[in-house]
Amino acid sequence: MEKPYSDGIAAIFEVVHRLRAPGGCPWDREQTHESLRPYLLEETYELLEAIDSGDDAKMMEELGDLLLQVA
Repeated sequence: MEKPYSDGIAAIFEVVHRLRAPGGCPWDREQTHESLRPYLLEETYELLEAIDSGDDAKMMEELGDLLLQVA
């Protein structure tokens, strides 16, 4: 399977860094672990549904969404 992102996990952390930096996204900068809890649960359930469906592309998408919640 071809890697969809050549920079891998480093690219995700760079995006998160930009979002949370001064001048970044105000919503992202306000978030805490507690405020992100509902989104983490939602993304986890979406990942489980993708796994159950056997859709590898959807599973990769949901893994990315989940990783953004914990990064």
